[in-house]
Amino acid sequence: MTAPDAPDVPDAPNPAAPAEGVAEELAEFRSVDAQIALALEAAVRPRPVRVAISEAQGLLCAEEVVAEHALPGFDQAAVDGYAVRSVDVRTAGQEPVQLPVVGEIPAGSRQPRRLQPGQAVRVATGAPLPTLADAVVPTAYTDDHHAKVTVHKPVPSAGYVRRTGEDVQIGDVAVRQGDTIGSAQVGLLAAVGKAKVLVYPRPRVSIVSVGDELVDIDRTPSVGQVYDVNSYALAAAARDAGAEVSRVGIVPSDPKRLREVVEGRLLMSEVVVVAGGAGGSSGDEVHAALSELGRIDLTRVAMHPGSVQGFGRLGPDAVPTFLIPGNPMSALVVFEVLVRPLIRAARGTRNPHRRMVGARLLSPITSTKGRKGFLRGQLLRDEGNGEYLVQPLGTSGAHLLASLAEANCLINIDEDLTEVAAGDEVKVTFLAQRG
Repeated sequence: MTAPDAPDVPDAPNPAAPAEGVAEELAEFRSVDAQIALALEAAVRPRPVRVAISEAQGLLCAEEVVAEHALPGFDQAAVDGYAVRSVDVRTAGQEPVQLPVVGEIPAGSRQPRRLQPGQAVRVATGAPLPTLADAVVPTAYTDDHHAKVTVHKPVPSAGYVRRTGEDVQIGDVAVRQGDTIGSAQVGLLAAVGKAKVLVYPRPRVSIVSVGDELVDIDRTPSVGQVYDVNSYALAAAARDAGAEVSRVGIVPSDPKRLREVVEGRLLMSEVVVVAGGAGGSSGDEVHAALSELGRIDLTRVAMHPGSVQGFGRLGPDAVPTFLIPGNPMSALVVFEVLVRPLIRAARGTRNPHRRMVGARLLSPITSTKGRKGFLRGQLLRDEGNGEYLVQPLGTSGAHLLASLAEANCLINIDEDLTEVAAGDEVKVTFLAQRG
């Protein structure tokens, strides 16, 4: 099986030299790891903001949230039953014990009650215990009489009671800095009375599609025109990575107009992605236009698909900016390998890379010598021995977007390999699970 490069990837250096002092000539390949390292070094975490806890889900906590209130805040019944002194029912296992019921406390009651020795008070789950009570006899252990209850089983001290501070005590760290705030953390913040929390906001990512041949999906393409796939697909990929996305849409290849649009996005973004900005004569024009905004390096990366790409830091805030191929398949792979880790790092994720596992190939594949391959695959699991298996997809070319839609992994092929036989083990990167 062959996995050729994207059609917009040249095999020779770009004959048009970049602007002097702005970018290196495309003479040699840069390693994938080196390009990833450059991108990760540029990751900038947005400044923390304080938001309502209802808006914090999925964000990273930017502070140590110390509980100012105990959880629970008072001794409370863990079940419906009768509040008692455990010493008064210690012999209930030998013979039934009868206690007069001197009142009832519902959940939410704020009226203090005091229990005398040899008495019981009927309580609901969550109700505060009366003074002197140290246990709750579940209703199932009694005859459930409202005037004089008969207890058939003893309970120990603190039995069926949620003690003050049992979950969280005053001064405990309820949510730690760097924790991802999920539903449990939101609930815990609410439980300790925290209405707002300091978080790292999602990095803002702007997606720009360049090309005079592009039309938006609400129009019918004429001869020579194609739908703008990249701005939609890459915006979805950026959201999946955890970014706040602005899909700028189509920008003509006019240098002045492109420079104005990108310059505006630099003021409101932590990352800018320009699709169609690498490879061919249009890539040279994009590179020249954006070089006026800062240093941007147009280079060849030892990977396929998508070897020709650009990266730099533009504008007064040195915003990380990517130039990636216009081919949708190549664009998505480059985004997955290079842009997604930067977004995850900007979010503060401890490990910005996706999980990788070893898997056994079900079909042979070939790869381009000297370039690391990222080939679409469908990862399976052998139910018998738990071994991972992977079926390569997209045998007809790197341009097939449909094969990526079916893929749930990328097969990683080292630069020094040109052929991998069926049955050999390869490394695969998990993609987002479907369904």
